[in-house]
Amino acid sequence: MQRPNTITLKEAFAWLGIVAGSGLYGAASGVPLLSVLIFFVLAGFLRYRAIDDEKRTYPFINLALLYLLGALTIFIVQRHTEFSAYVTPVAAFAMLAALLYRDLELALIFAVGLSVTAGLVFNNLILTVVLLSGGVAGSLFVWKTRWRSRIIAAGFFTGLIQMLAGLSVAYASRPDILVKFCGIQMINGFLCAFLVASALPLFEYLFKVVTDVSLLELADFNHPLLKRLVLEAPGTYHHSLMVGNLSEIAAEAVGANALLARVGAYYHDIGKLSKPEYFSENQDRYASKHDHLSASMSKLVIMDHVKNGVELARKNHLNREIVEFITQHHGTSLVYYFYRRAIEEKQVKEDVNEEVFRYPGPKPQTKETAIVLLADSVEAACRALEEPTAERIADIVHRIINNKFIDGQLDHCDLTLKDLERIAATFIHILVGFYHSRVDYPEPQTKDARADHKEK
Repeated sequence: MQRPNTITLKEAFAWLGIVAGSGLYGAASGVPLLSVLIFFVLAGFLRYRAIDDEKRTYPFINLALLYLLGALTIFIVQRHTEFSAYVTPVAAFAMLAALLYRDLELALIFAVGLSVTAGLVFNNLILTVVLLSGGVAGSLFVWKTRWRSRIIAAGFFTGLIQMLAGLSVAYASRPDILVKFCGIQMINGFLCAFLVASALPLFEYLFKVVTDVSLLELADFNHPLLKRLVLEAPGTYHHSLMVGNLSEIAAEAVGANALLARVGAYYHDIGKLSKPEYFSENQDRYASKHDHLSASMSKLVIMDHVKNGVELARKNHLNREIVEFITQHHGTSLVYYFYRRAIEEKQVKEDVNEEVFRYPGPKPQTKETAIVLLADSVEAACRALEEPTAERIADIVHRIINNKFIDGQLDHCDLTLKDLERIAATFIHILVGFYHSRVDYPEPQTKDARADHKEK
């Protein structure tokens, strides 16, 4: 669930402690307290940015800690090392912000704030220009990246941009230090890349976020949970792949995080590993484990795959954002088949409590989890069609999306009616292509058959 755009009492005290710590350190080392003011200005900008746009939420405590760590790094380089000011790794913190929160604007704010702070600490305007240029370049290069190797490339381009920025400013005043200056900037770029690559997993763990780099690693089919699905629940595995493909393309169509949707879909049904034979995609076509169970018992077995999935995910240290796909991919939907069976068993509809046959939820809170909910239902329904023609597929896709909308399953996400139209069109295009009928090719005739045909 997304955090509300409010600051709690706990956060307020934490902010005061962080700012006070920054101010005391700054006063003790002769650093102007203007750096603390910069911190306040940037935090205020983010705060009112979130109020202005309800879809934006910022983890203020995490950002404050990351900013403080960047500021302390600047202070340490200035007070406790003999290194040149130009090796200060400001770009590393801007790159971390871009990777951790997939927010380029946030990364640029870090680059501006820390560059100005470095300029104040070292009393060097040229340093501010150089570090700001590198921070912006590094943020742009790693934004939405999916490969760790690109972080190294970002370090090279960060150093190159800083070098060019420094040369353009310092050429007229100190042409004698150009060679040394260029070397320092390239060292700074590679230092930033090394720090980002090594610190990224730590910040992912501390801040409870998952980056596109980690998502791509989770998409590896050699992951233990995906390998278990192949061996123990092959039907569920194939279903998850199809849901992943549908979700990824639909997410791209509506501007959501396509990689997150795909990877979340891969793991959304891992809870079925506890009793795979009780789910239709893993059953024999003409026999079912539920034939000898009551509707209430079958409902419990089916609904338990959500709880079992959460336990399995936590045991395998999956990130919270992936766990949300497990808990939200059914929302509070009705287990309709067994609900109808229960009514038939009881004979009187009023004797069956509908709420008992609904998943516990919560309903999807993001575009990505909502898309997986829709793709999950649509894929399962199309798989069950006897003759999946284009018309039948289009009809069932529209019917399922409308039913989920009417049932209120999409109330807590940001999908609009226009988004739902795009999602439906995407689903239909992919499913029709997958389930399209094939031409019956004539079997090759033997020589005797061709001879008989000529005689006739």
